[in-house]
Amino acid sequence: MLKSPETSTWRNPTTFLIMVSIVVPIAFSSWMALLNNFAIEKAGFTGADMGLLQSVREIPGFLAFTAIFILMFIREQRFLLISLAMLSLGTAITGFFPSLFGLLFTTLLMSSGFHYFETLKQSLSLQWLNKDEAPEMLGKMLSIGAFASLITYGVLWVLLDLIKLDYKWIYLVTGGTGFCIVIVLAFIFPEFSSKTPQNKKLILRKRYWLYYALTFLSGARRQIFTVFAGFLMVEKFGYSASDITLLFLVNYVFNFLFAKKIGKLIGSIGERKVLMFEYTGLTLIFLSYGIVTNAHIAAGLYIIDHLFFALALAIKTYFQKIADPADMASTAGVSFTINHIAAIVIPVTFGLIWMYSPPTVFFLGAGIAVISLLLSFNIPLQPQNGNETVLGAVK
Repeated sequence: MLKSPETSTWRNPTTFLIMVSIVVPIAFSSWMALLNNFAIEKAGFTGADMGLLQSVREIPGFLAFTAIFILMFIREQRFLLISLAMLSLGTAITGFFPSLFGLLFTTLLMSSGFHYFETLKQSLSLQWLNKDEAPEMLGKMLSIGAFASLITYGVLWVLLDLIKLDYKWIYLVTGGTGFCIVIVLAFIFPEFSSKTPQNKKLILRKRYWLYYALTFLSGARRQIFTVFAGFLMVEKFGYSASDITLLFLVNYVFNFLFAKKIGKLIGSIGERKVLMFEYTGLTLIFLSYGIVTNAHIAAGLYIIDHLFFALALAIKTYFQKIADPADMASTAGVSFTINHIAAIVIPVTFGLIWMYSPPTVFFLGAGIAVISLLLSFNIPLQPQNGNETVLGAVK
């Protein structure tokens, strides 16, 4: 990586963040899109094998806090690029290991890169972007990532349906493309300095308690959508794999069109109002999941539910406003670990509930949204260091 000062040209931190946001959709989206078919057709996976694989995939997310210890030995930007390389390489070699242990190994490599990257990207974004531009830029990066995902899905369709390429070579093409982009980025971008040196130790601050709580509940909400909303589409309404793929394409189109506008909205009206709107909407969506009987209405709920993920950017910008600038790197790792506690607990416990009463899962999700809504009332209209909450301030 070049060691030159920051410039006002295109080789700046903002462009760098946008470019790295393209790599994940190319590598990770293709890995996810092909996983079930590859695991069943080539690796002979059973349901138990897939459950084990998904559990292994979540382990690096739970261990994301370890990023702060690695930063004692390597610069944050360089570590981010190494993480992207791990993600891309893990995807590229997946097709060459069509077995349980092979997929466990490649998944662990890919997932470690993915979760470290997401942790570091959040940290660097909140360090490099000023508080006024952060909401809109975070939305723009989400929008660009959605567009890259759309292109990736289109390419996958061509490679699968028209060219009839084997999974092994498709994984190599998509992962290899991501890896090549990482190499280029490492050479063309200088190392950007942070205005504030980062704490190189694990930090938990009492005054960040509201951010931690919202992050945990956001993780629970994500698991209900990822695991159970999609399952509802298939089990109750008989959606095929192509139907679900089409829903994802619609989701990415909406993210591409509206994510930047949502980011701008956060900057305009503030985190408190945006999160109150999100959690009110989620409460209604989860209640509707529990009682919906029409397949088309269910699809509409699924799309709106996914679009609401963009509103969760307000949790990150809220933290940026209240935090000590030196805490960004440490807290990014901690927040990803907190977020993934739900990834361990929710699928198993709610899965048992699903066996007896699927609607109850979504009614509990509505309860989580209500708790989040009540917590959002505690966000000040103008959050800042020293003004973290309306009630329950902790030093």
